[in-house]
Amino acid sequence: MSPAIEPEFDPPFVIEEPTRQTAPFVFNAPHAGAIYPGPFLLASRLDALTLRRSEDAHVDALFADVTALGAPLMRACFPRAYLDLNREPYELDPRMFDGRLPAFANTRSMRVAGGLGTVPRIVADGQEIYRGRLPVDEALRRIEGLYKPYHRALRGLLLRTGQAFGHAILIDCHSMPSSSLNREDVPKADIVLGDRYGTSCSSRLTGSVEAALRGHGYTVVRNKPYAGGFITEHYGEPAAGRQALQIEINRALYMDERTLGRKSSFTALAGDLAAVFERVIAEVGGDLGAHGIAAE
Repeated sequence: MSPAIEPEFDPPFVIEEPTRQTAPFVFNAPHAGAIYPGPFLLASRLDALTLRRSEDAHVDALFADVTALGAPLMRACFPRAYLDLNREPYELDPRMFDGRLPAFANTRSMRVAGGLGTVPRIVADGQEIYRGRLPVDEALRRIEGLYKPYHRALRGLLLRTGQAFGHAILIDCHSMPSSSLNREDVPKADIVLGDRYGTSCSSRLTGSVEAALRGHGYTVVRNKPYAGGFITEHYGEPAAGRQALQIEINRALYMDERTLGRKSSFTALAGDLAAVFERVIAEVGGDLGAHGIAAE
C-alpha cells in the first residue's frame, strides 16, 4: 500500500462532527494521517511502505462510528513520520538540522534522544528517515503551519465540549505494533489504556473503558508499555474538568502488519469499539440528552 502523494495538505486535519453533539467526549486520531508530500518522499532514504510503519494505520476508521454516538472525531491528514502531534511543539534534535534551533527548543528530552521528536529522525522500527540534514526553517514551518493549528482546533473542541456539558473527556486513539509487546517485562495485551498512572483522568473513566473492553473478550492492561504521551499529559486535567485517556490497539487484531492491509476482523473490532464507547458514554457521560449542542 503506497501513501497518497500531495504537494500540500488541504485540509491538514479533519473534524468529523455528529449531527448534534450529545456526549461530553472528543475522540482524536493524531497518527492516522496517510498523505505524504512529494518533497518529503524525495528527501527520505526509505521506501513508502517503510515510512508508513510509523502510522496508526486505519485507526480513524476503527473509531469512525463514534460520531453516531454524538461525539466528534478529529484526525490528522499528514503522517506521523512528517510531524508528530503527540510531542511538545519544539522537541527537536539539533543533529537533524542545518542552522541553529531556537533557544526554547527542547533538545534533551528522552524522545529526542530516541529519534522520535516533533519532527522525527527515525520511523518506528529505528530506521533513519532522511538522506541528509533539513533546514531549521523546514521544521519551524511544519510546527507553525500544521502542529499549532491542529492543537488550537483540538483545544477548541475540548473548550466547546466543556462549556456545553460542564466537563470534557478526550479519548486519544492509537495503535501499537505487536512487536512492542514481545518483551519479558511487557504483558501481552490486545489493548493498552494509558492514563498517566491515574493522573490524566478519573479511575472511573479508565475502569469503565477497561470493563467494557473485557466484556467483549479483549485482554487489557494499563500504562505498560504506553502510559500516554504529550496529548494525554497536556490535556488531562481532571481538577479542571478535563480528562484524557489514551487507547492503544494491537495492530495484529485488525491488519496485516507487513502490508498494512485490513484483515477481515477489522469490521468486528470497529463494531466492538462502538459498542464499548456507547456503554462508556452511558456510564460516565451524565445526562447526555439534556445538554446536546448543534454541530458547527
